[in-house]
Amino acid sequence: MRAVNDALIEETELRLLLEAVLNCYGFDFRDYEMAPLKRRIWEQVNEEGAQTLSGYQEKILHEAACLERLLLALRDDETGLFEDANFWQTFRSLVVPMLRTYPAIQIWVPECAGGEDLFSLAILFQEEGLQHRARIYATDLSEAMLKKMRKGVFPLNRIGHDTEYYLRAGGRRCFSDYYRIEQDHARFNESVMEPIVFAEHNLGTDGPFNLFQAILCRRALGAFNEWLQERVQALFTESLGRFGVLALGAFEGTKPPLGQRYEPLSGIANLYRKVE
Repeated sequence: MRAVNDALIEETELRLLLEAVLNCYGFDFRDYEMAPLKRRIWEQVNEEGAQTLSGYQEKILHEAACLERLLLALRDDETGLFEDANFWQTFRSLVVPMLRTYPAIQIWVPECAGGEDLFSLAILFQEEGLQHRARIYATDLSEAMLKKMRKGVFPLNRIGHDTEYYLRAGGRRCFSDYYRIEQDHARFNESVMEPIVFAEHNLGTDGPFNLFQAILCRRALGAFNEWLQERVQALFTESLGRFGVLALGAFEGTKPPLGQRYEPLSGIANLYRKVE
């Protein structure tokens, strides 16, 4: 009998794990970039004390909490508020004047992950006096992640870092005006949370649900393979109104044929305006 090598066993176990998660829970990770996905999954295998991917699959199928921990691990890429100062300066100078022309502003932040762009946007709108006519739709495939975001909390050890980047990004007030200290964490004020609507949405399987003036998706696409990136870009195009703005990450520029429907607002900040 031919010996089966370890790489083939791992590949088979990983495929069966992803199919089991899809069949039992409806989450499809098969079109994610495989190298970072595999790394995150193995981190969770070790965290959960499983010896193999098959053993981890058994635990996921019989413990819903184990699946929630995996979803959090796959989505929890915390960076910091206003960390890309150039992007936020450009967004404020180029996009905000366009948004002012709408009586009601609808913004979508899909795969909201750690909430950095979400809360940065909410603070920016408050400074620009737009929070009362804006709705920011924050979506994620994980209810556990949304539950975390709804609390509006962040660790105290991030305050210094976030304050620095807030000021670099052109913040106009004291960053401390937007949060309060509660024991071992900080919590955003109600005025920051007010325009945010949280909802479950899976970019890989769900369709459009509203028409938006801007969509900010600056991290998630990098985790997807080429096919899923094209699928998501088509979803964004369908979800944007004419002259709507699409904000992508540094390595997620629009490509033909979808690229023909956009014009660059700022190549440095990866901002595009839909023209068709």
